[in-house]
Formats: sequence, structure tokens, C-alpha cells
Amino acid sequence: MLDLRLRFRQLKRQAEYLKGYFDLDATNTVKRRTDFTNCPRPVLLLYGFMSTRRVFEVLEHRLRRDQFCVWSINLGGWKDAFNTNAIDDTAEKVRGKIERLYQRYPNMGPLSIIGHSKGGIIGTYYVKRLGGDKRVKNLITLGSPHNGSPTAYFGVVTHGLISRSIWQLTPMSPFIRRLKMGAFPRDVNLTSVFSKDDRVNPFPSCLVENEFDAPNVRNIEIADVKHREFVTSRSIYQVVRRELFTGYGLPVPAEPKPRRLVPLR
Repeated sequence: MLDLRLRFRQLKRQAEYLKGYFDLDATNTVKRRTDFTNCPRPVLLLYGFMSTRRVFEVLEHRLRRDQFCVWSINLGGWKDAFNTNAIDDTAEKVRGKIERLYQRYPNMGPLSIIGHSKGGIIGTYYVKRLGGDKRVKNLITLGSPHNGSPTAYFGVVTHGLISRSIWQLTPMSPFIRRLKMGAFPRDVNLTSVFSKDDRVNPFPSCLVENEFDAPNVRNIEIADVKHREFVTSRSIYQVVRRELFTGYGLPVPAEPKPRRLVPLR
């Protein structure tokens, strides 16, 4: 009985945490700032389930500061936002957007993709199943459930009627099993950044299996990072910028010093 009460309290805390994660903000428009006519290092940001492009505000600012050409896509879904559509359908939409962009701006450099949570699985599907390896140089996933996530069962209860993708994200779903089949393309650097403090996609959900011992595939653990913090954490960004620069074959520049705040008098 004691174990049952302890488990109930754990599930209650988990539900409260997830409730905060699924706070709804339907604002999914961002101001276009990227000059695609001068874009040697384009970076596409893909957001997660029940989220919008607005979550990338901090990450986008940091990437622009480091001279990356940052852009994002409205991934659609419930209320034309929140990224609730099926992963394979959304990845096809991403593929179409990317191809149209490169047709319009053929001088753009090779693409990097940063995907948070479900966004990383969309990017993985695009690269591995839709020919994205011909465009993409680097794929960095942040807290993305490459093995499916047990908390997706909670999502099935709360959002299963409006989203096929939440079923796809359950552990070892037919979709996850198919996506894991075969080697990841060797011409694309794949980095899965994860934290054992992530309660939405808990360890080992985010580990990428590397059974072929490919040098272009690796997992990087960062301690003390919650799921939402993957897109704001400074320690996460240090990994992201290093992976991007080295992936493009460039030396990693020193980080700019944080601005000193002058206290108010």
C-alpha cells in the first residue's frame, strides 16, 4: 500500500509538470529577419509537440549573434499551431518548404537543423526517410525521444483525439520501430543532446542507438536541464554552437562575454 501511495504521488507530480509544459499559447508568427541571399550557414529550428515557434526566441537570438542564418516553419496542427500533426506528414511539409527555399536561393549553404523534442524526430525522419541527407549537414536534437517516451501515454489520454503523432511517440510504436531501422546517413552529423533531469522525455528515451558505431552519430548528456530549458539553457547552447561550428568544419570561436548589468541606484 505504501508503494502504491508513493507511485500515485510520483504520477501526480509528473502530471503537474506536464500540465505546465502544455500551457497553450496560439501565437505562432515570428518576424522574418534572415537574409537568404547571403546565407552560408542556414539553421532551421523545429519546435515540439503542443508548442510554437515562439519558444525559440532565446536560441534564435544566440544563433544570430554567432552569425548563423536562422529560420523556422509553421508546422501547423491544431488551430494551425501546436505541432500536433503526424510526424511523417509534418516532415513531408518540412521537405517541401526546404526544397522551395533552395530553388529560390540556390546559393544557400548546407543546412543545419535543430529540433526540440518532437521537432528532433521530425528532423530525423526528414533526413533518414525523405532524402534530407542531400541538404542537411548537421542535425542536433534537444530532448528528443528517439526511442519513444513513456510520457506519450499521458499525451494519448489528453490529446490522443486531436493528434496522431502522440501515438507515434509512444515507446516502440510501429512508427518508432520503423524509424530506427537501418543506419543513419553517414554524410550528416547527428547529435542527440539529453539530460537525465528531463521529465517529459526521461532517460533513456533520447539516446540514439549507434549499433554501426558510426563516427557521425553521438549522444551528449547535460546535467540539471529540464525539458523546457533545452531551448534557453546556456550550457545547452555551448554544446549547440560547438556542434554547429565543428560540423561546418570551422574553428569554434570564443564565446562573447555576457554583458555586465549595472545595478539601478
